[in-house]
Amino acid sequence: MADISAKDVMALRNRTGLPMMACKKALAETGGDIEAAEDHLRKTLKGKMEGRTERAAAEGRVAVAVNGTAAAIVDLRAETDFTAKNDKFIEAADKIAQLALAAPAGEVAPTDEMNAIMDDIRISTGENASIGRVHKIEKDNGESFSSYVHHDGKTAVLIHATAGADDDVLRQICMHITAVVPRPLGITADDIPAELVEKERKFRMEQAVESGKNEEIAAMMVEGGIKKFYSEVALNEQDFVVDPSKKIKDLLGGAAIKEFFRWEVGEGVEADAGE
Repeated sequence: MADISAKDVMALRNRTGLPMMACKKALAETGGDIEAAEDHLRKTLKGKMEGRTERAAAEGRVAVAVNGTAAAIVDLRAETDFTAKNDKFIEAADKIAQLALAAPAGEVAPTDEMNAIMDDIRISTGENASIGRVHKIEKDNGESFSSYVHHDGKTAVLIHATAGADDDVLRQICMHITAVVPRPLGITADDIPAELVEKERKFRMEQAVESGKNEEIAAMMVEGGIKKFYSEVALNEQDFVVDPSKKIKDLLGGAAIKEFFRWEVGEGVEADAGE
């Protein structure tokens, strides 16, 4: 049996984040070869993780990466806030966002390198950590990106704007999108999904009818309600949270926002699913 030194055990522990006894056992089973022991742990513990993939991962972290021509936004998921705040998890989110910059624009499928990063997280934490979603956008010369990640890493905003946009203004709009309630559902009124507009219209009509208004007045109330609805959920029409006397479109001058993303940890995940 190979002589397993404390130094080798510590080296393997530093590489995997696993308990000392698990590292020592892996080294003993692989003749003291650190590389082989690490591979052995990966294969063994990855297999044990298979049964955890149905566990809800409602915690996590979002990250953004930007270079001269592209930007990427990433949503990583974990089971606990403790893991999501771990330095290794934070580093993983940033690294995957950087890797996404090399992918084609649009929704990004996790690459082998991205999956390997998450394998490390799953093995070291024992949690069902995963890549929730990744998206990359590109810009033309003169256009701008701006982004903001909230200090807790739970909300991120990424904006793509036309030429002429002021960087400081775009940064403020990013923070506006993070904070405003209700959150914007599109840039202009035309971007709001038709089914949501119809649902709002039906709700407003029911209110008008219940109040006893005649058909003409009810129709006017509905149109006024829809206009208010647009002012609440279309980004350009929203009152700027820092200065409500201005609308977002008033801040942009001759520039315009082409697209934006607002991602929040846990969207679409049931925290108690399967529990």
